[in-house]
Amino acid sequence: MPELPEVETIRRQLAEKIVGKKLDGREITAARRRAKLLLIDFSDGASLVFHLKLTGQLIFNAEPGKYTRHVFRFDDGSRLIFNDARKFGWWKKVPSTKNIEDEFGPEALAVTLPVFRALLAKKKRTKIKALLMDQKSIAGIGNIYSDEILFAAGVRPDRPAGSLIEGEARKIYLSIKKILKSAIKHHGSSIKDYLDAFGQKGGYVPYHKVYQKEKCLKCGTSIKKVKMGGRTAHYCPQCQI
Repeated sequence: MPELPEVETIRRQLAEKIVGKKLDGREITAARRRAKLLLIDFSDGASLVFHLKLTGQLIFNAEPGKYTRHVFRFDDGSRLIFNDARKFGWWKKVPSTKNIEDEFGPEALAVTLPVFRALLAKKKRTKIKALLMDQKSIAGIGNIYSDEILFAAGVRPDRPAGSLIEGEARKIYLSIKKILKSAIKHHGSSIKDYLDAFGQKGGYVPYHKVYQKEKCLKCGTSIKKVKMGGRTAHYCPQCQI
């Protein structure tokens, strides 16, 4: 499922291409992201909200294909293609995005260290990987980047939030910023179906250190894989404590 870096990549690309265009006579004023949602705003205050889920794609000026679910045609003749092979993704028009945006916690790239510390204190019994993926606690991080963040911080994914000492909490906080910014720089991770707004694969997979790896790239230890909340966590039992 596309996470913050993938959706942010698409947002930035579409902002350059569609802001100022008209769709059904209404001018597009902004392309925004909230958590893993893409928001396209119109001059009348309404918005289109997209959730790509597992296989959704938003590609500018592509040709419709087998898995195309909708074609948004702009007044100047350009178009935005919404593909979704498994049909879990969705889009809808809303008069306001406030209620939708209020469902999420602080943005992962914007959260401050004091707020992050307070979150850990509030969710002491929650496993740290589950906490990072909880969109109501911190918005935008999913399975891939929670694994990469915790590896960078040297913390096991099954550690309760309350067990983290100050230095560990700070390392996780800094790793959130570092990993997500690096992934955005490389246009995200194309594991299966993700493509950016120009139909290109993201370039961050070669930078993965632990997600879907068999051996730790740092020490050579076999990567552990454990089920957590219906997802598979990957970690190095030697490098993460």
